[in-house]
Amino acid sequence: MYIGFLTACLPGVSLEKKIAFAKDNGFKALELACWPRSNTRDYAAADLDVKNFTADDAAEVNKAFAEAGLKISSLAYYDNNLHHDPVQRAAINAHTYKVIDAAALLGVDMVGTFIGRNIDKSIADNMDEFEEVFTKIVGYAEERGIKIIIENCPMIGWQRAGEPGTISFTPELWDELFRRVPNSNFGLNFDPSHLFHMLIDYLPLVKQYKDRIFHVHAKDAEIFEDELHYYGVYNTQLRKEGWWRFRMPGSGQVDLKGMVQELEAIGYDGVVSIEHEDPLYEESEEKIYEGLLLGLEYLQDFVK
Repeated sequence: MYIGFLTACLPGVSLEKKIAFAKDNGFKALELACWPRSNTRDYAAADLDVKNFTADDAAEVNKAFAEAGLKISSLAYYDNNLHHDPVQRAAINAHTYKVIDAAALLGVDMVGTFIGRNIDKSIADNMDEFEEVFTKIVGYAEERGIKIIIENCPMIGWQRAGEPGTISFTPELWDELFRRVPNSNFGLNFDPSHLFHMLIDYLPLVKQYKDRIFHVHAKDAEIFEDELHYYGVYNTQLRKEGWWRFRMPGSGQVDLKGMVQELEAIGYDGVVSIEHEDPLYEESEEKIYEGLLLGLEYLQDFVK
């Protein structure tokens, strides 16, 4: 296994600078953010212009990574592929295909995205739309030797307050997704922090989904027991801060060491990629770097 980070946490920083930072500090890989060049999402960046990406661009990027001794673990574009607006859905789907094309040009074998959700329908009623959209996306990727990896984030409040914005955040839902799209190149970007704050025991899931875990996020989280008992499982309804928050690896309560041990037991030898969403290390570019280094220092003790 080796340690990398998702570059979306540094949207205003050039890819060249991110590569230099990773090289100089001992990271082994980058998970490249590939949102459209024009977007308003938080935690989004555009390290590659996939809409206009060419073989020459790929050669230049691969050269820069080779010279730095780094890998590209995956290309990342986490958006709502089941958007209820057909025009927006078409645009998001089209960009997902462009990310797959860019991965093929680069020789990168994974593309990360969200399933998303048509917020006008129940999660159960989204499944038919998922099957229609992702049978095509996963099949297109499979033809090009690319795996599609889904992060298991519920995205609560992404589209409507209090409601999950995706349909892929629990093992119950994974089983239905994999039943409907059984392709062997369709799997998980496994992130224990989301499972932890949903009170799901994430460690046994590593073995249970060993054939579907293609990529791993290292993100920590912490639960405040007093606030949980005050707000309840539906969390705060009036305030911004609730009974849990994301943290840098080693700063929360997720058993990341135990997760890595479980990954070792199933023979996983891929990336452990830091996804930086810690609010205590976001106020400046300097603090973001500080958070990444804090996570790296912690993970280096047991990610070998």
